[in-house]
Amino acid sequence: MNLSQKLSRYADSLTYELLPSETVHAVKRHFIDTLGCALGAYDSEPASIARSVAGTVSSALPATVIGAGLSSSPEMAAFANGVAFRYLDYNDTYLSKEPAHPSDNFAAVLAIAEPMGRTGKELIVAAVLAYEIQCRLCDAASIRARGWDHVTYGSFSTSLAAGKLLHLNEEQLTHAQAIAAVSHNALRQTRVGTLSHWKGCAFANVSRNGVFAAMLARHGMTGPSDIFEGEMGFWKQISGPFNLSLPDPPAPPFKIQDVCIKFYPAEYHSQSAIDAALLLRPQIGSIEAIEKITISTFRAAAEIIGSEPAKWHPTTRETADHSLPYCVAVALKEGRVTLDSFDAAHLNDPVLRELTQKIAVEVDSALDARYPEGIPTRLRIRLRNGQVLEKEVTFPKGHARNPLTDEEIEEKFRHLAAPVLSEERIAMVLKRCWNLENETDLSGLLALLTVENV
Repeated sequence: MNLSQKLSRYADSLTYELLPSETVHAVKRHFIDTLGCALGAYDSEPASIARSVAGTVSSALPATVIGAGLSSSPEMAAFANGVAFRYLDYNDTYLSKEPAHPSDNFAAVLAIAEPMGRTGKELIVAAVLAYEIQCRLCDAASIRARGWDHVTYGSFSTSLAAGKLLHLNEEQLTHAQAIAAVSHNALRQTRVGTLSHWKGCAFANVSRNGVFAAMLARHGMTGPSDIFEGEMGFWKQISGPFNLSLPDPPAPPFKIQDVCIKFYPAEYHSQSAIDAALLLRPQIGSIEAIEKITISTFRAAAEIIGSEPAKWHPTTRETADHSLPYCVAVALKEGRVTLDSFDAAHLNDPVLRELTQKIAVEVDSALDARYPEGIPTRLRIRLRNGQVLEKEVTFPKGHARNPLTDEEIEEKFRHLAAPVLSEERIAMVLKRCWNLENETDLSGLLALLTVENV
């Protein structure tokens, strides 16, 4: 068996009965968090654009576009919802050789589960599968150094999850993977320099393509053979060869339980630096007292969010929430990092700009050796009076080793949903999500997310 066939066998054999209760509960936590991110991004320009395009499409298999009170085709609903899930950079994160945001996969899962009339249990299985495949691929090899974006691995996770919900057999699942993966590999340029809207759309596009590939395979479309091992396949062109082992039959622990949920709406590698800044802030007095700030961190953080000139001069929200110096500066100046921290007023704030220029980022080999088990970052602040303040954080709030409580996840959802849903509606959504394994009407659940005039 080649690797894609092994992935197909794993997908086909995964059942709800194989999932321990803690895995099922983890899916509910990440599902609630992801839906909250979508509601919080409802008024964003990229989400509005995606909804507008999705609204031009009708389908014999209508799928809900979250918040809009409209339906579209499964693949266009996957795109529109995926953009909303990702825009705020507030959804979950997996840390490995290649970092990822596995909750992006919920866009593909919902796009098939709802129109096919699947149950909450089937949604849970598909979500566990998507997390498992994407995270294990991220464990196997990093692709960003070779010029490819992390969302490229989503071709496999989304096509398998969608195929699972379409009840494809092993052969069809293999074809679905091949169709998605041979056609849709994303360039890392998405996350280089000044970042655009597409930063939050890249995986949404993968979800669209994964759903489309699974639907084609369901109707008999075949895909290229040996998509990983072939002469012009994934290993030769994208990742390099790697080893990936899957338990047969599927068995815990499942990867979703290793995925972090964000406490701050910023790129995940900045979370420990933000924590450190907020812990040191009371000792500073006034930011005018700061002479220099040094952020010592691991290589991935420095490369992704602390190495380009644009990170010190962000002009877009997408660049700012992917800027390690900016995130630290706003935490020190305001004592918090919120959704508003990346608006135009903040980006043009001369005091914030000046503080950002005082920040240097360096790679510490000792800290690098502790990644990805943790995200260790040390903040050193030298004051004008010569005093030096220092704080190191390894497991920030929300990390899998320092998880948010269920109550904190609810609080995050309520905060994100409050501008668009009533308290009564929020309570109804939460109740049904916490009982997801008993859900039999996904359309009804998603309808509750339709934006109200509140």
